[in-house]
Amino acid sequence: MNIVTDKLRSWASIIDEGTLEQALRASRLSIVEDPIALMPDAHLGAGATIGSVIATRSAIIPAAVGVDLGCGMIAVETDLGGEHLPDNLELYLPQVARDIPAGVGKGHANISDAAREWMATHPPASELSEKQVQTALEQFGSLGSGNHFFEVCLDDTDTVWLILHSGSRGIGNQLAVGHIRKAKQVIEHAGLVLEDRDLAYLMQDTPEFNEYIGDMLWSQQYAYDSRAQMMDTALRGFFRFVGFGKEDRRINCHHNYAVQETHNGVKLWVTRKGAIRAGLTDWGLIPGSMGAKSYIVKGKGNPLSYFSCAHGAGRAMSRTQAKKLHTEDDLREMMAGKVWNFKDAKQLLDEIPTAYKDIDQVMKDQDDLVEVHHVLRQVLNYKGL
Repeated sequence: MNIVTDKLRSWASIIDEGTLEQALRASRLSIVEDPIALMPDAHLGAGATIGSVIATRSAIIPAAVGVDLGCGMIAVETDLGGEHLPDNLELYLPQVARDIPAGVGKGHANISDAAREWMATHPPASELSEKQVQTALEQFGSLGSGNHFFEVCLDDTDTVWLILHSGSRGIGNQLAVGHIRKAKQVIEHAGLVLEDRDLAYLMQDTPEFNEYIGDMLWSQQYAYDSRAQMMDTALRGFFRFVGFGKEDRRINCHHNYAVQETHNGVKLWVTRKGAIRAGLTDWGLIPGSMGAKSYIVKGKGNPLSYFSCAHGAGRAMSRTQAKKLHTEDDLREMMAGKVWNFKDAKQLLDEIPTAYKDIDQVMKDQDDLVEVHHVLRQVLNYKGL
């Protein structure tokens, strides 16, 4: 861990100047009293750095929480071993596509009973339009696109795991964008000038703050339960394909969220933008890039990081750069020996493994934050477009 300033701590050995400067801008905000913790996967984000943990006492920065509220990972350890995987695993890929709709704006053609039940038992904090309600219903239990994915993996004991990455989809994005815009308006109305307008914040005990917290917490729960629903569906399809199997344990963790916690006897709003909670009792999943390893970890409860750790490998280059520097053949070569939607190689170029940091280095950088319990290697990867 490197003490950059008295307001910024960094665990990142791989970091560019632009990312560091962005983190420093956030650390200079008047509402940030405690040092920001920069995780080893840190890279540029909108306003606040992805891979940062920001603790505030009486305010919250909507853009720091992000637009994919509650985005995170879920992992299930099964009772199956690698010897149980069929040789024709590529035939399972279409089943995944049917069970877990994926892609920009994609959802279920027919709204599921699970979605209707969830909405009935989790009324939105604020009034949603009919279109927003429809979006939330259709996209509950669907994957999304970009770096969201589903994988079948084997760990170091050759045990089969299913893992999945997704968030609050369209509804979470719409609510977050609206509150980010409102925060900017509040700051402008107050006559305040910030180094970055995306760092606009809302003060506690104001109507705008309360409205944001309500929508944020609702969206985080939507994302958490949507991941669980997808995993339930995927497990049923996978076990049917294999012929048998059962779930042994499950890990479901956010990595784009904010929550009120007590640290050193002080109640704080802890924003983890691209970071997971890593307290002494917390289990987590830290994925590498497409084609790389993932890690099942248990937190060490380091107070300097507010009990947090990295959420993944973190991007080393932009999506545009990745497409300029690499070819479809490059991606196919890196994914050799794995089952994946290879026909979509051109559209997946921005997710090529070399567009991300070395996950092994990321894990070395945070050996004081987490203990590794299992290393997963993927045998099947499915991404939305």
